[in-house]
Amino acid sequence: MTITGEIRGRRPRPSPPRWRITSLEVLCAVLVLALVGQDWLASLLLDAPRVRTASTTFVAVCVQALPFLVLGVLISGAIAAFVPASALRRLLPRKEALAVPVAGVAGVALPGCECASVPVARRLMGQGVAPAAALTFLLAAPAVNPIVLVSTAVAFKDAPLMVPARFVGSLLTAVVVGWLWTRFGRTEWIAERALARVRDHDGTSRWAVFAETARHDLVEAGGYLVLGGVFAAAFKVLVPTEWLETLAGQVALGVFVMALLAVVLALCSEADAFVAVSMSTLLSPRLLLVFLVVGPAVDVKLVALQAGAFGRSFAWRFAPAVFLVAIGCAVLSGVVFL
Repeated sequence: MTITGEIRGRRPRPSPPRWRITSLEVLCAVLVLALVGQDWLASLLLDAPRVRTASTTFVAVCVQALPFLVLGVLISGAIAAFVPASALRRLLPRKEALAVPVAGVAGVALPGCECASVPVARRLMGQGVAPAAALTFLLAAPAVNPIVLVSTAVAFKDAPLMVPARFVGSLLTAVVVGWLWTRFGRTEWIAERALARVRDHDGTSRWAVFAETARHDLVEAGGYLVLGGVFAAAFKVLVPTEWLETLAGQVALGVFVMALLAVVLALCSEADAFVAVSMSTLLSPRLLLVFLVVGPAVDVKLVALQAGAFGRSFAWRFAPAVFLVAIGCAVLSGVVFL
């Protein structure tokens, strides 16, 4: 063999992976700069009373919500790594109408954030679980799990009935949507890739799955927590009291505005109660309940995730239906408990 042939026969060496700047590096850089220049920032910003109020609200929301957020992503990572999707399939009744409420209650035992519930629901479908039951679990898991309920109890310690009101409203939303799917849903609305058979982890180390899931959820949910803290701070100092009094006096308008706000803000369910309680001095508990029930069920990031996992044909039908059902269930639960 000639030298040219030997050179041609060799496989090219893989190029080393390029280091890219991600949102995590940007967040760390911003935090370092804030720590280095904290004295300058304090002298520049904290002289204004409104800025002091806003900064106090922002820090209070983030500090109170962060432990629940961290605990939530650790549990979500553990479930993704160590609880096979087939475990829920074995617990569900074969009859679809009965499997729906069982899948809703299973959300209590298998907590996860909204972002994690979408791939879990897709995996359940790939494991042969009926779409109605998988979608019920998708809606219930991030809304009725113990982490969310405890964080709601801590945030609304002066309004303890908010916890059962949120639990019933969210669970009812998941079950009603599941039953509606059994009656009106069609399999052809779901992309074929979501129904393809899958196996758990596909040979990936369970600890690697745990670490990657927890890291991904923490970075993504942490960003939404910061966004929620900024919103709560701005809401505290920028929104005139007269507007909120008008909103509280017009129930139908208030319900719609709070539901739409939950969709747009796209907060993590482990942290949204602390944002909601920052508005409790100006808005009624029933309006805040609408915010808490609608948010984990449908928001802009969930619609995007569902479109990617199940197809756009599914998402544009599913999201409006969930939005309307969640509003109705929140109002009903608020009438009963609040």
